[in-house]
Amino acid sequence: MLQEFKAFVLRGNVVDLAVGVIIGAAFGGVISSLVNDILMPPIGYAIGGVDFSNLFFAINGQAYPSLEAAKAAGAPTINIGLFINAIINFLIVALAMFLVVRWMNRLMRRKPAAVETPTTKACPYCFSTINIQATRCSECTSIIEGEPGARVTLS
Repeated sequence: MLQEFKAFVLRGNVVDLAVGVIIGAAFGGVISSLVNDILMPPIGYAIGGVDFSNLFFAINGQAYPSLEAAKAAGAPTINIGLFINAIINFLIVALAMFLVVRWMNRLMRRKPAAVETPTTKACPYCFSTINIQATRCSECTSIIEGEPGARVTLS
């Protein structure tokens, strides 16, 4: 059982998946910082100074100056701003992944194989392989009629 587990863990797909998850987690942190620290402040300023991270609704009906104050008081809240940030995070990650996959597909695109002209053909009488320019089969010595350059014998 230990050998099977070792074979499973050391397979290329499992290692690739682990690397992908680790890189994805690091990428998620970068995207979260991009959204929270770079994109959301100008968007909030443009729509009237709203800080999305502090956009919340206290279910108990009391007013709190910030989300942290509501959480410190133990008030149940609906965190609309954090949800908006999460949606924007998702859209940016989806766009970034789309661009990466698109770029990879362009790199992986293969040129179509060149069409090679045939150099051999089958003899219509014995079906052996002969040169395409042959007028007589080398195996059965039949004259290949109807072919360019074919000689017709008179009886």
